[in-house]
Amino acid sequence: MAALNDVLVVNAGSTSLKLSLVDADERSLTVASLDEAPPVGLVGHRVVHGGEEFFEPTLIDDAVERKLRELVELAPLHNAPALAGIEQARALLPQAQHVAVFDTSFHRTIPKAAATYLLPARYRERGIRRFGFHGLSVQWSAERVGTKRLVVCHLCGGSSVTAVRDGDSFDTTMGFTPLEGVPMPSRAGSVDPGALLYLLRHDVSVGELDHALEHEAGLRALAGTDDVEAIERDSREGARLALEIYCYRIAQAVAAMAIALEGLDSLVFTAGVGEHSPPIRSAICDRLALLGVDLDEAANERVDADARIDTPSSVVAVHVVRAREDVVVARAVRTVTTRAGTAH
Repeated sequence: MAALNDVLVVNAGSTSLKLSLVDADERSLTVASLDEAPPVGLVGHRVVHGGEEFFEPTLIDDAVERKLRELVELAPLHNAPALAGIEQARALLPQAQHVAVFDTSFHRTIPKAAATYLLPARYRERGIRRFGFHGLSVQWSAERVGTKRLVVCHLCGGSSVTAVRDGDSFDTTMGFTPLEGVPMPSRAGSVDPGALLYLLRHDVSVGELDHALEHEAGLRALAGTDDVEAIERDSREGARLALEIYCYRIAQAVAAMAIALEGLDSLVFTAGVGEHSPPIRSAICDRLALLGVDLDEAANERVDADARIDTPSSVVAVHVVRAREDVVVARAVRTVTTRAGTAH
């Protein structure tokens, strides 16, 4: 039985739907499906892309839902399932207060030098800029680690690397959409736009290219699958090369973020791959030795929850942090509903 101020958190990612009930002590209980959700008064929805309309947690009404529908094309793998979750949850729990909490909100502190694309004004005026994603996950890691100059590697179905200075986002690899940045299981990350224009001029349709960039690229393009655990067990050349590129580009991104921060105090690995793949953490850290990263390989192999995995001589602290986006969402829900005078 749910307590009155428990928050049902609906987290619809690009590869999964996670439902959890977060109580006042920030303990989480997994909920199997929306149909089995208890009759709560507060529901928080993780929404990846808030566009230019949404920078803060927002109470959802019909007008907000319509605006969210207009944003689906900016992040179709993410916003479409989030919107479906909102529609279903509002239908099943019509008396509850529903709040949208946006991944892009955390990155509103990125300076103009990091957020601005060098495009003509007529394009920038249409909202083309770096938004950044995985903000809820990065915010949680920043709160857990709490150092001045932090880089967070959120590695999962979507992967990004973010620079955090004094708790605020300072730069990040994902951009206008979640397609930019480091390689991912089924997304290539950054690709020369000239190559994409070339394909469009040579009999590749926009729809075909869109599908390929979202579903057929990244690790899948070389290894034949986007299952990272399966790729790690695969000895074929394509799988080996896919992982080499993945770790190489992520290490490059960490180094770039260290430049943005003018140094590096701590490095975090979080989310599905970041938390559960010792070989990938090791391969990335090996490439970062020039920054003073020295991984404790034994600690790296046995880590099972939040922990430090660097050696005593490492200049940079290396952490594994269990992602708790549901807690960040629940906090935001309680804050916005209390402010609005609608808390249960």
